[in-house]
Amino acid sequence: MTEPVYNVLFLCTGNSARSILAEGLLTNLGKGRFRAFSAGSHPAGQVNPFALELLEKNHFDTRAMRSKSWDEYAQPDAPHLDFVITVCDNAAGEVCPVWPGQPMTAHWGIPDPAAVAGTDEEKRRAFVDAMNQLQRRICMFVSLPFASLDKMKLEQAVREIGKTA
Repeated sequence: MTEPVYNVLFLCTGNSARSILAEGLLTNLGKGRFRAFSAGSHPAGQVNPFALELLEKNHFDTRAMRSKSWDEYAQPDAPHLDFVITVCDNAAGEVCPVWPGQPMTAHWGIPDPAAVAGTDEEKRRAFVDAMNQLQRRICMFVSLPFASLDKMKLEQAVREIGKTA
């Protein structure tokens, strides 16, 4: 029996940094078991150059990455979503669209690396820190025993991941 492929949408306000990093990480770490997407409630219109630089430095394909609205994923022809995970506190507090199919939801708040003021090296360090935190959480996520957990326990486990440092 083949394992299902899960569709995961990462949300942030601007869809320029954290949600983009999460999309890249899950695409890479999910090894085909997951399709990752990202979007924002108020998209910045472009991906933060430090996010792209970090992903490319780690050999992630960034060609298709773009800052886009979460409205794209609330349309009838959008991919069916299994999980919607907010990665910034602002997006978690906003009224989200109604997601077709009632996906499981969780909040994994990560400090905004794009908000860091300082030198380019200080900004790069903030992006590395955000990516490391996301990587730990995504590794825990992909390691969950999806087949042996019912929906309620799976959603609880995904939410608990957001409480890890």
